[in-house]
Amino acid sequence: MAGRLMGRGSRRKRESGPRKLHVRRGDRVRVIRGNFAGQEGTILRVMPGENRVVVEGLNMRKRHMRPTQDNPEGGIVTFEAPIHASNVMLLDPDGEPTRVRSRLVAEGRPGKKAERERISARTGNPIPRTAS
Repeated sequence: MAGRLMGRGSRRKRESGPRKLHVRRGDRVRVIRGNFAGQEGTILRVMPGENRVVVEGLNMRKRHMRPTQDNPEGGIVTFEAPIHASNVMLLDPDGEPTRVRSRLVAEGRPGKKAERERISARTGNPIPRTAS
């Protein structure tokens, strides 16, 4: 009873499962918020469960690594840390940031899904699929 009066346990934390993100690996994006606002890069990794993306050359971090059998010298390792997916915006083929819409290209055959293509909300041009 005391726990409920204090507010503990009354609200359950929503489990964060995989979400569908507006960007894919290989997309060119521009950072719109945060320390790297205005910078552009290519997405190296997408983490839908955490709603984060890793952008090439941005949010660089350094980690001091102790010597191990795999890395006998140890030393300082530099790597790209993830940033929140809401802070990046997809670039259309013209190089302008845009939201994404999808359009049905071909109806699916029985047992297959319909094919969709991504469309730039700004210009209406299709966004080409990246080979990843």
